[in-house]
This record gives sequence, C-alpha cells and structure tokens, in this order.
Amino acid sequence: MSGSNSQPVIARMLIGKQWRDGDTAQEVYDPWRGDVVGRMPVSSERDLDDALAAAHAASAAMARMPGYERAKMLHRIADTLLARAREIGEVMTRETGKAIQDAVVEVERAVDTLRLSAEEAVRIEGEHVPMDASVAGAGKIAMVMRFPVGVVAAITPFNAPINLAAHKLGPALAAGNAVVIKPSPKAPLCVHMMIEAVVEAGVPDGAVNVVYGDLVGSKLVADPRVDFVSFTGSIPVGKIIRRDVGMKRVALELGGVGPTFVHHDADLAAAATACARNGIQLAGQSCVSVQNVFVHRDRHEEFLEALVREARSIRFGDPLDQATEVGTLIDEQAAIRVSGMVTRALDRGAELLCGGNRNGAQLDATVLTRVDSSMDIVTDEIFGPVLSVQPYEQIEPIFEEISASPYGLQCGIFTNSLDLALATLRNVRTGGVIVNGTSRWRADQMPYGGVKDSGIGREGPKFAVREMTEERLFVLNG
Repeated sequence: MSGSNSQPVIARMLIGKQWRDGDTAQEVYDPWRGDVVGRMPVSSERDLDDALAAAHAASAAMARMPGYERAKMLHRIADTLLARAREIGEVMTRETGKAIQDAVVEVERAVDTLRLSAEEAVRIEGEHVPMDASVAGAGKIAMVMRFPVGVVAAITPFNAPINLAAHKLGPALAAGNAVVIKPSPKAPLCVHMMIEAVVEAGVPDGAVNVVYGDLVGSKLVADPRVDFVSFTGSIPVGKIIRRDVGMKRVALELGGVGPTFVHHDADLAAAATACARNGIQLAGQSCVSVQNVFVHRDRHEEFLEALVREARSIRFGDPLDQATEVGTLIDEQAAIRVSGMVTRALDRGAELLCGGNRNGAQLDATVLTRVDSSMDIVTDEIFGPVLSVQPYEQIEPIFEEISASPYGLQCGIFTNSLDLALATLRNVRTGGVIVNGTSRWRADQMPYGGVKDSGIGREGPKFAVREMTEERLFVLNG
C-alpha cells in the first residue's frame, strides 16, 4: 500500500447478519498525505435501534453457548485477524498516522488478546459460600455463580483502535454477551476490516454489531437494552457517559499524565532510554505515555543529557516507511493543540531542550525542563510526544501531590530499593505501579485501569470477563 494509489476503504455497519450503508457518509483522511483513505457511514437512530434489537435478540443464544464453543469461536477470530494483520495495519497507519511497524504489532497484540479471552471463556468460576458461619445459614448450601450481563456497548478510541476493540469484544464474547461496537470516527476503517474478520470466522447472527459516528453515541449508552458500557477515551466524555448510563455498570478507561520517577540509585541509561521511548513513540498518544518525569536532583543533569540524546535518535517520518519509528498525531488540530501547550509553558519560563517544531500533523520529540504544577503541560493530559522533567530532593511530597491529583492511571519508578518500590505502591494512589519501568507499560493479560478521574473497572481478559458478568446467588435449603 502506498499513498493515493491505494483503493479507498468503504466501511459498512454490521447489524444482525446484514452489512448496511448509511444515509450519509464521512470521509477519513490520511494525516500525513492529506488524501482520502476511505469513507465511514454515519449511523442514524434507526440504525442504532436495529443494532440494539439484533444484539438483544442474540444475547440469549450467546448466553446458551457453552464455554468451549465460545473459546473455539474466539480462536477462529484470532486466526482470521492474524492472516490480515499486515493489511489491517497498513489501513490503520493511513488513517491514524501511526508508524507501520507499531500498527502491525498492534494487530498481532489484538490476536493475543483474543486468544487470552478464549482461554477465559472456559474459566468463568463462582464460589462456595460457607453458610454454617452463622445460625441463620447453618444446614444450608450456597454458591455464587456468574452469568453474562446481556448486551455490551463498546466504544473504542483512535489511538489503539484494533487492540482496544479486542479488549472489549474478546471478553464480551468470552462471557457469553452480545456486543454493539462504536469505533472512533477518527479510526473507523481498520475496525471495519477487523469486523470483516470476525464475520468470516463465524459468530451467531446479531452477536456482534457495529455502528458509526458520534450522533448515536449518547443514545447507545443510555438505551435500556444495553446492560454494560465499556469506554476508552477522554475524561470529559467518560464523565458524560457516567452521567447518562443510569444504573448500568461501566468500565471507563480514561486519561493520565504519565508520572515516572528516576531515583538516585536507578540504572540511569535504562531509565533515560525507556522514558524517551515511552513518551515519544506512538506520538505520545497513549493514556499512560510518559509525560511527567521526576528525577532525583543528584542525577538530574546527567539524566537530561541522556534523555535528550535518546529523544533525538528516534526516527520521525512517513508512517508507511518501515524505518519510521514515529509518524503523526491523529490530525493537524491535535498537533496544534499540543504545540500550544508547549508554547504556553515556554512563555511562563519553561526551558526547551529539544524539539518543539510542528510540521502539519507531525510534532518533533520535545523535552522541557524548568516546569511546575501551575502549567497545563504538567497538570493536563498532553497526548503528544512531549516530556517534562522536574528535579526532586524528597520524593514523599510528590507522592502526595500525585495522589491528590484527579489522575491515577499508572506510575513508573526506577530504583534498586525494594523499600522505595513498596513505599510507592503504598503511598501513590494509582491503578498500577511499574518498578524499573515507565508508566507506559502494559501486558494484555494484566488488570489495567485507573482510579479517580482516570477510570472505573479493569481491562485484561480475565478481569474484563469478571466485569461483564453478574453474580447470582443460589441457596439450597436442607
């Protein structure tokens, strides 16, 4: 695939067992070349109603499907997706600006996520309740069992469109639910191709449905036929969903500001390399990308030198070039927003060590120091290839500051001190602490998610299956 010679990808809705075009369509543009990659249908309320009706009707059949059959189905989906990994990765690169090497790896990770989900389909367990622990319960037998919730609404983002779709679709099907997926309008085409692979693998009619466009988003999450909402995206939208869902359960994976510590006893070279790579790759467009680095004052200058050297070594360019390590942000408006945050920080006294230049939707690897918590580049999620570095002498006040902030997704710390690692775990209120790694570390089987404004619930197939099932108590009187 290369440039404007590629055939446009025409996404279609999947409703029940039928592919459907929309009454209107929206073009999707390549942020590097500026040409049209394809078209996305804009779903209407009627389309959404039909998709929800199909999912609701299919939910009973999905609930009856034995776990081993759900597992086999998910392995088939994984196989068909793997066979199309390169093709889907290229379309992802064209519509998002993600470097092709990262895009293909993402599809391969989604395959792993689906296989992990298949394994969980045969491991859904309840528990025995020891009723003889009380007078009222003595002589009775009780157990808690887990059952599918019914219909899962899955709303996916642009920054990891395939793997995060797999993190919703895989556990939902593994648990015996039906799904209505709404991809980001900024990355709909690769998700359409993924759903083609799902259909090719064979799923019950109506078990998977896809609608497009922001017009139907609020109605999707509020509809009474939806039993569970899984959303990955921004904090403001997450709060709107939380307001609109009523009594439904939700899993919200929202934003963060990527705090990572480098203590005086750290492996400095490893820390500098990891912080640069995990702040700049993917153009910084990950909820856990390294954004704020706190370095012990004794190592601050040495660390900055190594960090800037690594940042400057990262290759930017045409996202479809196999040698490119970082492509563009999702669009030029995103790059303008990030560039504006950098400019405001510089105007208030921050020092620019490298980068800061913008070319269309692409922004250079940027490192700042002399920043403080009065600047939005520190306090707000930047979602761009920008790192801010601050020195510290005492680490505990920063632990307190992070814990008091609205964010709490993941935190990284480089140290050889087990005591300090444990202190971080105990004292930083966050969804995860990564020792000798950065905030941007994730294996697809682990429980992943945040606290406070960074989210509710956990992803990772085992943990998402638990979220997407409900407990039912069974008591047998003797």
